[in-house]
Amino acid sequence: MQNNDVRSPAWCAQEQLEAYNARDIDRFVAVYSDDIELIDLVTGETFCSGSEALRKRYGPMFSEKTDLYCTLVTRIVCGDVVYDEEQVSGLVQDTVVHAVATYLVVNGHITKAWFVRERS
Repeated sequence: MQNNDVRSPAWCAQEQLEAYNARDIDRFVAVYSDDIELIDLVTGETFCSGSEALRKRYGPMFSEKTDLYCTLVTRIVCGDVVYDEEQVSGLVQDTVVHAVATYLVVNGHITKAWFVRERS
């Protein structure tokens, strides 16, 4: 990675993905801004607000779901926005969840993230 890529939108998306797969809560939270908002793209509902809430939401999941793994299918970077199509295993028992995450990166941190997953 070149120096000008450090904390770029693509770097932030990749870093949080690697931290998620390593189930490393400190590394994961460090990629997000202190005032992060996680939003359900379909309903518009903010389901997590702030880095402490992020830690409380993902920390137990990382500890309990030891087979949790996210496979990147496609990534599109457009300016400060990253779109990741993902296949997530270990989140729902015996199911691979198809999802899309959209990240807005400002000053080297993810400030907002929108999620949609295939509903069955």
